[in-house]
Amino acid sequence: SMDDYIEIAREVLQTEKKAAIAQAMQLSDEESKGFWPLYNEYAAKVNKIHDHRVGLIKSYANNFNKLTDEKADAIWIEAMKINQDLMKLKKTYYKKFKKVMPASRAARYFQAENKIETLIDAQLAVEIPLIEKTK
Repeated sequence: SMDDYIEIAREVLQTEKKAAIAQAMQLSDEESKGFWPLYNEYAAKVNKIHDHRVGLIKSYANNFNKLTDEKADAIWIEAMKINQDLMKLKKTYYKKFKKVMPASRAARYFQAENKIETLIDAQLAVEIPLIEKTK
């Protein structure tokens, strides 16, 4: 089913993402001790927001052929709220990462994080059709 497909795809992406982050960061053993527990905590919260986003995408896909102005409006407002939630989370966790590593390293992590998220979003975007005006 579509749900299973999304879940499996997300698990694969999470694993690949972790490996890509490890490669980008080249952490020392000392840094790893502070970094990975925080990373896992942050990733879990990001995932919760992504659950919300996946739900929204499904709702959009299910309503795609009969999308009223009201529904389109509600979906877009919800999408913007999700982006705000992600932004808030990033700000909070950037501060936390700075406590376990220098700011330059924390910034590098979020840079890598953003780069990977953008690639994942691009993959998703390819599969999401654009809103068309209902006749």
